[in-house]
Amino acid sequence: MSYCKKCFKFLLLFLVLIALTLPFASTAARADESYLYLGGFPAGFVLNTKTVEVIGVCDVVTEDGVRSPAKEAGIKTGDVISNINGEDVNASTDINYILSKEYKKYELNILRGGENLKLEVNPAKEMSSGNKKLGILVKDSISGIGTVTYIDGMNKKFASLGHPVSDTDNNIIPINGGTVFSSLIYDVKKGVRGTPGELRGAFENGVLIGKAKINCSCGVYGELSDNYDCSNLLKISKAGIDEVQIGSAFIYTTIYGKTADKYRISIVKIDKTNGENRNFVIKVDDERLLDSTGGIVQGMSGSPIVQNGRLIGAVTHVFINDPTRGYGIAIDNMLSSY
Repeated sequence: MSYCKKCFKFLLLFLVLIALTLPFASTAARADESYLYLGGFPAGFVLNTKTVEVIGVCDVVTEDGVRSPAKEAGIKTGDVISNINGEDVNASTDINYILSKEYKKYELNILRGGENLKLEVNPAKEMSSGNKKLGILVKDSISGIGTVTYIDGMNKKFASLGHPVSDTDNNIIPINGGTVFSSLIYDVKKGVRGTPGELRGAFENGVLIGKAKINCSCGVYGELSDNYDCSNLLKISKAGIDEVQIGSAFIYTTIYGKTADKYRISIVKIDKTNGENRNFVIKVDDERLLDSTGGIVQGMSGSPIVQNGRLIGAVTHVFINDPTRGYGIAIDNMLSSY
């Protein structure tokens, strides 16, 4: 009986300890969820577009000689192929697949200068492969260098750029996935009044950050690679725009190599409701950054802005006539996008 009483007391003590520990564990988990990993490091983007653009017209060598079906049909550089015989064309492989079918004729729906055109084309049978060809060179992806703003470790997501990837008419380019690689910055073209500068980088093709999923008004977002190591990144909490103050802040960005550094800036204007996500006007104060880049340069978009130790947003644009100044997007706008 004495032994049973001791067992009962031990069990009761154990249950009490569990009851006391659970609230703390739950609170700790919630606190951890509120943290993000700070970015500021460069990334190389290869984004698959949902459009196929003609970037060149060429000849096809056939058994009967050389001909160019594209030229004969009136296809021009800059044309976007929407569909062939009503079948959607979202990638260059779609063209080859449709041409492999035994259609009696092939009608292309082309977007040219905002107009839809229908062009009938007679493909040529290439002598070397035996496949039907149009005699065109096409582009179905875009690539470039940008900056990662943050990583959401809990949900295995990343956010970058702070603004969309757009075409020459400032329309957001729809994407069909893509790959985001780690990158190295090896050179800087310094920005001057009237001419924006640029970070020049190279992809580390063997180091995957993740897969791009969406391109929206707040940037490029995606799923983090399972193998990506966040252990060297700074954990940080975010602050809403109501907590942001005019005055001193920092940006984290990379101007050489692949490791972010911290540079002094000032928040000179706050616009909570700006429809273009230009929520802050910032000014670069740090002489090191001014000496190296002249201020804000292309490729720096997405560089996180930190004030009072908390993430408040990201750099998005530079003032063309004053590279020491630029715009920033509020972090809540980025977090709500994906």
